[in-house]
Amino acid sequence: MTKRFPGGGDPAVQELDLNIPAGEIVVLLGPSGCGKTTTMRMINRLDEPTSGDILIGGRNSHDIDPDRLRRHIGYVIQQAGLFPHMTVAANIAQVPKMLGWDRDRIAGRVDELLTLVGLEPETYRGAYPRRLSGGQQQRVGVARALAADPPVLLMDEPFGALDPITRERLQDELLRLQDDLAKTIVFVTHDVDEALKIGDHIAIMQRPGHIVQYAQPAEILTNPASEYVEQFLGAGSSMRLLRLTKVGDIDLDPIPYASEDTDAQDLLARLERDGHGYAVIADGMRRPLRWVTPETLEGRHGPVGAAGDPVTASIGHRKTLQEAMEALLNADTDLVPVIGRRQVYVGALSLSSVQNAIQAIKDRERRRRLRRGESG
Repeated sequence: MTKRFPGGGDPAVQELDLNIPAGEIVVLLGPSGCGKTTTMRMINRLDEPTSGDILIGGRNSHDIDPDRLRRHIGYVIQQAGLFPHMTVAANIAQVPKMLGWDRDRIAGRVDELLTLVGLEPETYRGAYPRRLSGGQQQRVGVARALAADPPVLLMDEPFGALDPITRERLQDELLRLQDDLAKTIVFVTHDVDEALKIGDHIAIMQRPGHIVQYAQPAEILTNPASEYVEQFLGAGSSMRLLRLTKVGDIDLDPIPYASEDTDAQDLLARLERDGHGYAVIADGMRRPLRWVTPETLEGRHGPVGAAGDPVTASIGHRKTLQEAMEALLNADTDLVPVIGRRQVYVGALSLSSVQNAIQAIKDRERRRRLRRGESG
């Protein structure tokens, strides 16, 4: 799609072609004036494309009434944009009211969302925005955007005006929410570290409003598409890779899992056959409960049941290698289970798997330097 503003010279967005997978966070990253916000505003028709089409779930947005479209797309802006004369509850309730929800349903949804974003309903539902900190206002802004459970969420530099500590906390909160809700999120930022931390895919944009690279964070860091991308990323890409590579992007230890109903001797035979020293016992939703070893299962007949030692720590798939190292150093075992969306067990992490990932990063960087003719 292309967007030209009257008297604006070059297009704000020029022949931009982008496919955003459902359930992912896609970050539009670039300097001021490169078309990030205009691209996002065209998704909910706050700006209309000069040419081109926007398809949402296969349906052309031009075929949807703009007001109806916006009620099904959450929108979060910098400094929250709350109505100052309305309470927190009234701010969150705006879209559900427009959709005709009844009072009890709205009240329940307000309390549910305040809890979801980490604000106690009893304390905050009757408060006014001026009484809230910047971070609290942004949490209410996110809750308001989620009020009608929209499939798509647009976030325009939502944490840009916050102090670094609050900003990092809200980034973590967003990732936690995304693991539970799996929304399709378009997130605009000019901050490289923020993009690398939260993005499943990143679209790096350049004036006049086009994409120069669209890839996963690790690919962008190890294989930048152009000198412009390298310059925009800046120095220290290797350290960023170590600090921002996500646990879910590396090869995990394939420690098997089983249910409590699994026959203990069958699981023992499997561990001995495959050479694994551990297995994870998971509940019916595949959330890790306990570790078992061959020694735990030796001589035990019938279901595994409550055998084994409790899992005392786990690590989310969006955590970084740096956070993974800290978790391993503080763990009671040599392994830490890794959990994906909805706390589902996806594999295990050990010091050796982290070391292998670091070595892979070093190898990729070495190959990149050789491609560029650098020494070392």
